[in-house]
Amino acid sequence: MPVKEKVQEALGKVRPFLQRDGGDVELVDVTENGLVKVRLKGACGG
Repeated sequence: MPVKEKVQEALGKVRPFLQRDGGDVELVDVTENGLVKVRLKGACGG
């Protein structure tokens, strides 16, 4: 499985928890050397 798909799968597992607190996460890029860039959205209260 390509790295990008693995990252999407992992984000899909944590996304519901972030959304419950008013946040979200978006995959921006996965570089050739494996650097993963994400964008955090909203505000999570603690």
